[in-house]
Amino acid sequence: MKDKVLSLISLATKAGKTVSGEFAVEKAVKKRKALVVIVSDEASMRSKKMYSDMCSFYKVPLYFYGKKEELGQFTGKTFRVCVGILDEGFKNSIVKQLELNSKEI
Repeated sequence: MKDKVLSLISLATKAGKTVSGEFAVEKAVKKRKALVVIVSDEASMRSKKMYSDMCSFYKVPLYFYGKKEELGQFTGKTFRVCVGILDEGFKNSIVKQLELNSKEI
């Protein structure tokens, strides 16, 4: 099932509907362009807290998912700790899949 989430992230990236990396995601959240943020499970506790606080303040859904290498590979980079989704359709599909994955565990 992980492949579906990562495939959706890849499609969103190819469509130009993602931002990745700490500064780009932070900027998109603060400008209210990011509709959902996905942070790697492997992120440091400091990074997880920073994204949790920021997304909570700006009321942006946040999910912890995948490995840094996976997020990077599916966004065309070497590795990424975070990805922001900028499109409502992709956001809905990714959140739906993430919710399904959490129910399977």
